[in-house]
Amino acid sequence: MPTATSTTPTATPTTSAQLVPPPSVHMRALLTWLAVFTALTVAQPAIGPYVAGFPMLLRTLVITGIVVPTVVYALVPNLLKVRTAALRRLR
Repeated sequence: MPTATSTTPTATPTTSAQLVPPPSVHMRALLTWLAVFTALTVAQPAIGPYVAGFPMLLRTLVITGIVVPTVVYALVPNLLKVRTAALRRLR
């Protein structure tokens, strides 16, 4: 019975221009703050009139319920992509 040989693909070496180190905790904090600030600046006037009569806690719940997913799933990942592209361009 013939034995099957394993054909694992070999990893191609990457150049230093392709490697971008992950952001530091300080850079992630800065990007997150920038995303939250921007999202709240846009959300307050856009959503504020619709929730103006709500109690403060409910108003905050509604606004953060919209802002937090937007920041986590859209803004921060895109800011990280922009950061990576900028760092690759600088190299």
